Amino acid sequence: MLKYMADAITYGLLGLTPGTHLADALNFFLYDTVKIFIMLSAIIFAVSIVRSFFPAEKTKKILSHRRAFIGNIMAALLGIVTPFCSCSAVPVFIGFVEAGVPLGITFSFLISSPMVNEIALVMLWGLFGWKVAAVYIAAGLTVAVFGGLMIGRLKLEKYVEEYVYQVKAPEVELAELTWRDRIEQACQYTLQILRKVWIFVVVGIAVGGLIHGYAPEDFLVKWAGRDNLFAVPVAVLIGVPLYSNAAGTIPIVHALMEKGMSIGTVLAFMMSVTALSLPEMIILRNVLKPRLIGIFAAIMAVSITIVGYLFNAIL
Repeated sequence: MLKYMADAITYGLLGLTPGTHLADALNFFLYDTVKIFIMLSAIIFAVSIVRSFFPAEKTKKILSHRRAFIGNIMAALLGIVTPFCSCSAVPVFIGFVEAGVPLGITFSFLISSPMVNEIALVMLWGLFGWKVAAVYIAAGLTVAVFGGLMIGRLKLEKYVEEYVYQVKAPEVELAELTWRDRIEQACQYTLQILRKVWIFVVVGIAVGGLIHGYAPEDFLVKWAGRDNLFAVPVAVLIGVPLYSNAAGTIPIVHALMEKGMSIGTVLAFMMSVTALSLPEMIILRNVLKPRLIGIFAAIMAVSITIVGYLFNAIL
């Protein structure tokens, strides 16, 4: 249905010739735009219902004073269904530290939440199949658990800004929601998120369309294929200065994979954009000292690069 509509507009209404650069790029843009927005609306609504059972106060209580490893795993898993982005990094970090959540466990949550969020997972499943989605889940959770464990073992609490430990948030009484409340909140949250991310999605699909229609396949395979030893670290370095959410990067990833780029390389690029972006580091500077930010970025970069190489080798 969606493919027929995209073909009808591209080749029928506009009269473009199939196989030309412009036709391929426009057809990709029309098809993916409608498909992704339909998927986004359904996914955000469904996950909003799940999230209503995990408010911030409840999440903090679940993670408070947990032991390492088990706590890191729980934090990484909770990150999937708990809203987080770089703009909310500071209040989330302060709230977790104030609640007694160990630093390493806090970082497992902060890594997992933007990287392995539910929108990315279901969109990956819809565009590439369950195997790629499962690979991404495994990779993201592994990076989140490993990164949090490393930071916890290094005892880096002294590199958190002093005022963070002095903040005392008031106790909040959690009200029990009815199903009507949950559905109303889910509708409001879906509209709120769509208003926030639509520009990233459209830009991402437009870039993906240009890559799909115009980028020479042999060029991408040469510089980012399996035979290029440095393809993964280059993809990570390119992704760091960029800022987007997973919804904006997935259309680009889709186009790059269709052009022959290795799956490990595109996953490394996606992870670096969503979990290691320069804007996020700048925002986190409000609560972390430069040395801790540097250690965090180094652990993330190395972990993501290893994951990229690993999946290029096995897939």
